[in-house]
Amino acid sequence: REYNIIRALSQLRRDPRWRVLAVSPIYRTPAVGVLGPQPDYFNAAVLVETDLSPEALYRALREIEARLGRVRTADKFAPRTIDLDIVLFKDRQLDLNGFPIPDPDIFHYPHLAFPLADIAPHWTVPGASLTLKQIADALRPSAKEIQSMSEANVLARINAFSHYGTDQIFEAEEDEVYDPEFESLIRQILIRIGEDPDREGLRRTPLRVAKAYDFLTSGYATTVEEVVNNAIFTDGCDEMVIVRDIEFYSMCEHHMIPFFGRVHVGYLPQGKVIGLSKIARIVDVFARRLQIQERMTNQIADAMMEILEPMGVGVVVEASHLCMMMRGVQKQNSSTITSAMRGLFRKDARTRSEFMNLIRDR
Repeated sequence: REYNIIRALSQLRRDPRWRVLAVSPIYRTPAVGVLGPQPDYFNAAVLVETDLSPEALYRALREIEARLGRVRTADKFAPRTIDLDIVLFKDRQLDLNGFPIPDPDIFHYPHLAFPLADIAPHWTVPGASLTLKQIADALRPSAKEIQSMSEANVLARINAFSHYGTDQIFEAEEDEVYDPEFESLIRQILIRIGEDPDREGLRRTPLRVAKAYDFLTSGYATTVEEVVNNAIFTDGCDEMVIVRDIEFYSMCEHHMIPFFGRVHVGYLPQGKVIGLSKIARIVDVFARRLQIQERMTNQIADAMMEILEPMGVGVVVEASHLCMMMRGVQKQNSSTITSAMRGLFRKDARTRSEFMNLIRDR
């Protein structure tokens, strides 16, 4: 559920029709207005600047919901993957396809009032002459039964300036504001190691590092389903398919230092094949995270098994780890090889041997 919020924020941040100005923490709350058991909801608020009309913004948000798997039904309390609603629009009062704006639920439900007050505490709600902070403060005494909305249950702050994309401009543009909170942390690191963050060569380094980390960890906000994008085809092929020498870069989760190398992926189709470039993209989904090589190898193999249901999958990863080369034992020529075999690649020695021979054949 929190992952769906991250995906939604990624979609919002990439859309050129508006600019994200602020994002609240995520709050976990019990489902409201439903009969029978339902999982808790995760709630957040986003402040955007746009030239769109309320009607156009409403349609755009519905498009994002659909891309994230939301199927709308007549039951407003039905389970859903994501729910994107307009609760305030400038200083206007209007009816938007049957939904009043401002949303009157702001005055009754902490799961709306609290995150809104986090991002725009001094926003005066039209027709009420109350700020969002005043509304949230008035609800706090009655929110005791909603224990999961206490500060201890704020799950994470998803920064409004994160791109989660691969198409961003990595260099710092003049007067650019990207991620002030993250940049402040990098600035503190520079001071801690004895550097002057205000000298010319380092002045925009915190911004560049923030952008780099968004790219290097973009796998957290990407799913295998998104990158495959239905590029799976029915085919009579039943012979081994191999994509080898897929270059990758990842970050060791122990020291946050890069490791890099090549991935070899093979599978035995069982009626379905996948676009070859999608295999490389699947590798990137798991590489662009804080990782250990052993887990990444297994994740790639399991993803291939899940989406293709083949007779078997083999994955071999060869990598050099800078945490071994630059520090610690300082062995510059060392490399690590891991493998994950599934189905016939694990059960049948001949299949496994054929795969290993083909990826070694140069």
